Amino acid sequence: MTDPSIPAFRPRGLLAHRHVQSVLTSGPWRRRSIRRAARDYLRRSQPRVIEAADGTRLLGFANRALDNRRDALVILLHGWEGSVDSNYLLGTARVLDAAGFDTFRLNFRDHGDSHHLNVDLFHSCRLDEVLDAVAQVQAGYQAGPVFLAGFSLGGNFALRIARHAPARGVELHRVMAVCPVIRPRHVLDSLESGMPLYQGYFVRKWRRSLRIKQALYPERYDLAEWFRLRDLRSQTDWLVEHLTEFSNLDAYLEGYSVAGDYLLGLDTETLVVTAEDDPIIPISDFHALPEIDAMDLEVLPHGGHCGFLANWRLESWIELRVVEEFRRYMVR
Repeated sequence: MTDPSIPAFRPRGLLAHRHVQSVLTSGPWRRRSIRRAARDYLRRSQPRVIEAADGTRLLGFANRALDNRRDALVILLHGWEGSVDSNYLLGTARVLDAAGFDTFRLNFRDHGDSHHLNVDLFHSCRLDEVLDAVAQVQAGYQAGPVFLAGFSLGGNFALRIARHAPARGVELHRVMAVCPVIRPRHVLDSLESGMPLYQGYFVRKWRRSLRIKQALYPERYDLAEWFRLRDLRSQTDWLVEHLTEFSNLDAYLEGYSVAGDYLLGLDTETLVVTAEDDPIIPISDFHALPEIDAMDLEVLPHGGHCGFLANWRLESWIELRVVEEFRRYMVR
């Protein structure tokens, strides 16, 4: 159920269109205003490299709130080929900071400026290293409760972390997943059959990322054949075959699915927020999730993929929703 303490999300006219929401949220116009508003926040960000149990190193950025301190920490996870400075993540972190929450923005392997930290490539089944990083940040925070929020693929990671956190001794007060990937093969289908803009966007960003990786480790990676491929399915299939332990593409995609009975047994209090008109994550995947006592599902009619822009000033409703959700759980 939508939090009554913030305005209802009711975009009007063209702004309600799913592609307008999805494209504008990551666009350069919004990026400029977010970077401007986050100038002081970014100056106060402290980089930290976390070494997981298997030796993987992940880069994160910690901020202590200056005003209205709540003695609570929110760990934030970005989407695929995003980073800690993606519009939706930086904007949410800045609003949390202003509301008095300490924040920790974590880059996945090979995202942001972190390609040099590990030889092996990122893939979406690398849960243990992210869970270990979250565990270390949580264990090192003594001031109060720790929350976790993730967007898109970061939302998928957040759900998997929520599922496994208690067994690892990780205490998360509340987890929030925004437009999370549920069944990856359905997302790949949507990208192939939907507006070409989205697949093109991810192809460009992935190619840029792997060029960086190949330049850093030329003795390890010869990706010339991969760079001749032009679509996500063939690119993913090639990498799975040549550079992972998975038997085939389907095995890899199911390896990070949270569909079916994956979330049964979830004990960590969790909220999933998504939009019925998301052009990338099929709404049917959310309707197919089992009912779980610890998980609340909030489906809005509009919002696109991680959009939820409230007006033509490109102000984000979901940023307020994250703040209010965690604020409410501070007093429970």
